[in-house]
Amino acid sequence: MSWEQAEIRELKVNRYVVVDDEPCRILSIQMSKPGKHGEAKARLEVIGLFDGQKRSIVHPVTHKVRVPMIDKRKAQVLSMHGNVAQLMDLATYETFELPVTAEYQGKIEPGGETLYLEALGRRKLSSQ
Repeated sequence: MSWEQAEIRELKVNRYVVVDDEPCRILSIQMSKPGKHGEAKARLEVIGLFDGQKRSIVHPVTHKVRVPMIDKRKAQVLSMHGNVAQLMDLATYETFELPVTAEYQGKIEPGGETLYLEALGRRKLSSQ
């Protein structure tokens, strides 16, 4: 299982949540006061980790959501082929390829090390 459950009131800005099967980073959280017949609601502004798309969701603060387990790992760059880097995980020695986006062009060199994120079975390069 690559996620756990949490109530919306437990979430914090810059943490992660799953929206539409996409792991997303929380940009902002606004809580409303409980209404006469209802409970407090929370509005979350999030951005997709892999697709970069902004989304907003509104749910009661007691609503359960999925929180993805984000794995930050180190890899060695084995080779570069155009916009694709061949990487080897430094812990498991697994080799795989990842696309190199414009923000990482020139920053990744064969023989060097880089960080990558793994969430819900998908991977991408990371700067932190």
